Amino acid sequence: MKFGVVVFPGSNCDEDMVYVLKNIMKQETVKLWHKNTDLEGCTHIILPGGFSYGDYLRSGAIARFSPIMTSVIDHANNGGFLFGVCNGFQILCESGLLPGALLHNNSRKFICKNVFIKAQTTDSQITAQVPLTRALKIPIAHGEGKYFANEETIKKLNDNNQVLFRYCDENGQINDSSNPNGAIENIAGICNENRNVFGMMPHPERAADKELSNEDGKLLFESILNLTVA
Repeated sequence: MKFGVVVFPGSNCDEDMVYVLKNIMKQETVKLWHKNTDLEGCTHIILPGGFSYGDYLRSGAIARFSPIMTSVIDHANNGGFLFGVCNGFQILCESGLLPGALLHNNSRKFICKNVFIKAQTTDSQITAQVPLTRALKIPIAHGEGKYFANEETIKKLNDNNQVLFRYCDENGQINDSSNPNGAIENIAGICNENRNVFGMMPHPERAADKELSNEDGKLLFESILNLTVA
């Protein structure tokens, strides 16, 4: 198992992700520069958060055309593990690897704060070890985090059990008041039909270190490792 964290110009959560994977989870981890096309034998590819290419046009719209994305898309289409967080989620949607889009927050403002999310399924490498009854405290930091898709796509996501997380309150209640950005059906993360491509707006890597007094996000990384090892 080898993790590759793709670095685009404007990525600012790559070091956070590398730190968690390498220092906390003790996994072989390398950075993959966006201008290269070699995935260096990585089995698990991560698209981190940040502001790739300054979020010009739309968040993730330019990064989708970076040279490395050809290899990343091939990796995903061949069944390889691919996980996008925040800007990484936006890039996955722009690439067509995940359905829907991330729109401007309802407030039209950048939001950076802790929120709560609740896993909606254990049938994924990201959530297999996450209790469905537990509200996880995970930070968000985005201006375009409002997940949107048409009615047909939302029905398909629900029917296929592809919704990974929904925003909730600290008691696990999913309601409008716990929705920080206006995401349709409080959706905070989804996966593709083949269940090998995953995207979410909250940052689990920012809640995976005991020094931060919050390790809720570590559950996701433990889930990935435990399921893969099993």
